[in-house]
Amino acid sequence: MTITLDKQNTTDGLIKITLTESDYQPKVEEKVKEYSRKATLKGFRAGKVPSGVIKKMYGRSILVEEVNHLLSHSVSDYIKDQNLRILGDPLPNQEKARTIDWDLQKEFEFEFRVGMVEDFHYELSEKVKLKSYIIEVGEKEIADTLADLKQRFGRVSYPEGSDVTDNLHGEISPAEGGEMKVSFLPIGKVVENEQKKFIGLAKDSEIEFEINTLFTDENSIAQTLNVSAEEARNAHGKYRFKVTNISRTEPAVPGQELFDKVFGKDAVKTEDEFAVKIGETISENYRRETAHLFEHEIEHYFVDHTKINMPDEFLKAWLAATSDREITNEILEREFSDYKNSLKWDLIKNKIAEDLKITVESDEVKTKAKAMIADQFGGVAIAEQLGDKLDGIADNYLAGQDGKGQNFMKLYQQLRQEKIINAIKQTASVTEKKVTLEEFKKIASEHNHTHK
Repeated sequence: MTITLDKQNTTDGLIKITLTESDYQPKVEEKVKEYSRKATLKGFRAGKVPSGVIKKMYGRSILVEEVNHLLSHSVSDYIKDQNLRILGDPLPNQEKARTIDWDLQKEFEFEFRVGMVEDFHYELSEKVKLKSYIIEVGEKEIADTLADLKQRFGRVSYPEGSDVTDNLHGEISPAEGGEMKVSFLPIGKVVENEQKKFIGLAKDSEIEFEINTLFTDENSIAQTLNVSAEEARNAHGKYRFKVTNISRTEPAVPGQELFDKVFGKDAVKTEDEFAVKIGETISENYRRETAHLFEHEIEHYFVDHTKINMPDEFLKAWLAATSDREITNEILEREFSDYKNSLKWDLIKNKIAEDLKITVESDEVKTKAKAMIADQFGGVAIAEQLGDKLDGIADNYLAGQDGKGQNFMKLYQQLRQEKIINAIKQTASVTEKKVTLEEFKKIASEHNHTHK
C-alpha cells in the first residue's frame, strides 16, 4: 500500500492511496473461509461449502467490503499519524471510484479530497477587552413580580357573571366550523376597546370575535386558541367561544402567609425583606441570560479577531455531500457564513483547551449529573435522603435511553465549555456595565450572530 498527500495549497489536499493484491487478499480469503463455515446451501453439508462456490456467489461483495474497510482505517490512521488538522470528513473521488472494474483489477487507486487548517494564533491576554452586562433590578420589575405573585397565590372564586379582571374557561373553534379546542381567555389581556364584549357573560354564553383584533401579543393568541406560537402568528379570521366556567382571583394580601408560600416558612418576615428577596430572585433568574449574552460576546470577539484560513470550497462541497437535506447554492450562500463562524469558534476553543490543558474527568461529569438531578428532586435535602441511590440514578441518566451515553457527552461538552469560558474570563480584561432590564433586552435584541 502507498498513501500520499498532494497538498494543492495550505487548505486543500488530496490523499491518494494505491492498494495491491497483497494488501487486501489475506482479509478477503479469511472472510471467504468464514462464509464457507457459516453458509447453508442446498447440496452441501453445513459448514462444508467449497471456497470456489463462495467466491462465485459472494466474491465481489466480499472484495468491495474488505477494500472499503481497509480504506477507511488507512485514511483515518494516516490523518492521525501525520497530525493533519482536517475539517469535516475526507470526500472520496466518486468519478474515479466508478471506473473500477472489481472483476478484473488487482490493483486499485483511490483519492480523497480533504480540507485542512494550518496552525493559527489567538490572543488570550489582558489585551482582550470584553464587556459584561449586569442587570439592575428596578422598582418596576419588583412591583410587576409582586403583582404577579399576589395574583398567583390569591383566592380563586367562580362568579356567575364575568368582569374585566376575570378569566374565561371554555371551548373555541373557527366560526365557519372546524376543530373545537379547550380555551383559556384572560379578559384583562384583551385590548381595551374590545373588553366590553366579554363583561357580563355567564356560563354557556357564546361569543364571536376576530382573533387578530382581540390581542396585541402572540402569546395571548396562542393561549386562547390553544396552539403553538408559530401557529398563532398565522391565525386570522372569526372564532366562536363558548363559556364553560368563569374564574376570579382575589389578590393575596402581603403578609406572613404569602411570604411563606413564596419563599418557605420564615425565610422573610417583613414586606421590605419580601421586596429585597424578590429582587434577588429576579436577578438570579436573569443571571443565566446575562451569562449567555456574555458567552456570545466572547465568541464574537475571538471569531472576529483570530485569523484562520479555512477551506471554504471544500466545506461547501462537504456540506452538500453529507447533509440529510438538499443543499442548494442559495441555501449555502445564506447559511455558510454562520456555519463557518461556528466551526471557527470550535477550532479556537479546542486550541485553547489544548494549550491550557483543560480537561474534564468522568467523575466531574457524574458530580454535575447528581447535582442536576438533586435540584430537580428538591435540592440538597433530597440528595441526602437518596444517598447511594443517587449514584445509580445518575448512572442511568448518563447512559441515556439507548445506553450510548448521549447525556454523558452532553454534560461533558457543557463542562468543557464552562472551563474554557472561565479561563478566558480570568485572563481577559472584563468590564462590567450595569443596565436596567429594559436596556438589557434592547442590547440582547440588537445582538445577533453576524461577525465583522
